[in-house]
Amino acid sequence: MLKRIMKLLLILTSMLVWISDTYAFHPDIYEPRVPKEIFEEIQDMDNPFEEIPGAIEKGEKIFFGKGLCVTCHSKNGKGVKLPGHSPRDFTDKKWQDIRSDGELMWILKNGSPGTGMPVRVGKVISEEEGWQVILFIRQFSGK
Repeated sequence: MLKRIMKLLLILTSMLVWISDTYAFHPDIYEPRVPKEIFEEIQDMDNPFEEIPGAIEKGEKIFFGKGLCVTCHSKNGKGVKLPGHSPRDFTDKKWQDIRSDGELMWILKNGSPGTGMPVRVGKVISEEEGWQVILFIRQFSGK
């Protein structure tokens, strides 16, 4: 009987942790996800690729392909509606204006704490591909 109770408690605890991770989010979508102690350094990072058609097209191919970005951020960049914290709406001009390319790369490398955004760079795509995806994401601004 004690084993069953312990097992049940373990299952319930696991479920609570999963639910809190899933539904934990930043109430302000404009709040930076990068830790404060490295924010300025990350914000100063520049995209090494120029906004030229070839690089943007490569980013688009990755966004819709192996990067799996389209799964959550949708074809139009607005993001699919999910319980808790929906994926970022890349058409939000204010968000686009305040987020630097360095911040977006940090998120691609580290995921977005408190959201469902997983690590992409280093697991699914290369850093070079990440920069190209960022160029493509910028094309959604204000649409």
